[in-house]
Amino acid sequence: MWTILCIFLSLLYSSLILLYVWGWHRLPTQKFSPKIPTTSICVIIPVRNEATHIGDCLQSVLEQQYPAHLLEVIVIDDHSTDQTPEIVENFKQQYPNLQLLKLAELLPESSVLNAYKKKAIELAIAHTQQELIVTTDGDCKMNGLWLHHIARLYEKEQPKLIAAPVCFTGEQTFFQRFQTLDFMGMIIATGASVGMGLSNMCNGANLAYQRQAFYEVEGFKGIDDIASGDDMLLMNKIADRYPNSIRFLKSRAATVFSYPQPTFYSFVQQRLRWASKTAKYKDKRITILLAGVYFFNITMVINLIAACCGLISLGKLFLIQFLLKALVDLLFLGSGAYFFKRNKLLWLFLPSQFLHILYIIGIGTLGNFGSYTWK
Repeated sequence: MWTILCIFLSLLYSSLILLYVWGWHRLPTQKFSPKIPTTSICVIIPVRNEATHIGDCLQSVLEQQYPAHLLEVIVIDDHSTDQTPEIVENFKQQYPNLQLLKLAELLPESSVLNAYKKKAIELAIAHTQQELIVTTDGDCKMNGLWLHHIARLYEKEQPKLIAAPVCFTGEQTFFQRFQTLDFMGMIIATGASVGMGLSNMCNGANLAYQRQAFYEVEGFKGIDDIASGDDMLLMNKIADRYPNSIRFLKSRAATVFSYPQPTFYSFVQQRLRWASKTAKYKDKRITILLAGVYFFNITMVINLIAACCGLISLGKLFLIQFLLKALVDLLFLGSGAYFFKRNKLLWLFLPSQFLHILYIIGIGTLGNFGSYTWK
């Protein structure tokens, strides 16, 4: 019975990863002519204590190759205690289309919220009349054609929401390179899911949606009880109402670059925050698939421990599971490395496999039964 369960979970995992690989490769790479866009855009950047990166972020956003009269940028500060607001104020002197809003000035002093980031985005949207909302984070950078590509896809297909690629950069340690490799896999899964009409993944560091659609689904109402979810849970709401109007912008030029977490603690807290959204998915097929991946990795660890205790048959079963996982994961992560031109990261693929198994089990357990902190 145990062997049958292990084989079933192994086939489930392999089929899921191969489905993502297939979905990614069938997704067309978007290429656009130099035609000038006509869509008005508001870029919203919620920040808290981002003094280290906000200058580079604003430089990237404000110097986009995009018509200045169609671009508005709103930085909304969530109670920063560093120099973030002052840095933004300095940029305002040069760029009249930049606004700085402060959550502390827009909310009553007695307000206690579970989701300050959602509230920040909601208030920023209320301060703009632009047609398309684009969100990113204060530690991100992008090239000059980022908004051009988002707007051109929007004008071409008129989707209600556009998810776009995010990639880590600036890695210095093995652990940070592991994060980048793992995160590239998440983006491949995101693009494949959207391309197949599942619409269950996206990242708020590179997300665009129609302002009108945001209000038609009542914004974050109903999902404002957890700190995270300003991206994926909002996507699910919009997809419920407009199931055929979600797109993924597969374009290197539209990629936003962020940074891996500097410490193991901050990494764990980030992933716990992401995992905490699992129970909020209305589509329980997603929860079932995630549970299958979780239990597949648990069976591998159990078989490995059993092998160390002398049960050779389970050791052979572990070896089969591990090789199968490594093969499909290599195809999966190789697709991401090729797209982002980060092939050199694949040298750490094998050592990362062991870390990935423990990571899935640890985060899967704590994300649903533990707690996390966020700035």
